[in-house]
Amino acid sequence: VQLQASGGGLVKTGGSVKLSCAVRGMIWDDYVIGWFRQAPGKQREGISCMGVDSWNTEYYISDKERFIIARDDAKMTVYLHVNSLKPEDTAVYYCAGLIRCSSNSAEARKWGRGTLVTVSS
Repeated sequence: VQLQASGGGLVKTGGSVKLSCAVRGMIWDDYVIGWFRQAPGKQREGISCMGVDSWNTEYYISDKERFIIARDDAKMTVYLHVNSLKPEDTAVYYCAGLIRCSSNSAEARKWGRGTLVTVSS
């Protein structure tokens, strides 16, 4: 597995979660990493993306102030912090490798296994 998301679980409303995307192999050098999520019965949506340079970050989610993307080059890991969780944040969260940052999941070239975040009310 070249992309592995982890850190999901059951969280109470108002809580926070830190998701990790461990990247292996050539993906770290060849792709930018984006976070997406898919809620039950809904289409996959783009959340955020970070380029090779940490300053190159994009957020696509409507209330983006609750989301923070970060990277650790030494660990080849990209993180997504989600704060003030709401029940509507319940979804499977995926990280993906893209050629360039985009909110369009169709542009992702590599997908990892997702991690489920369930927010209880």
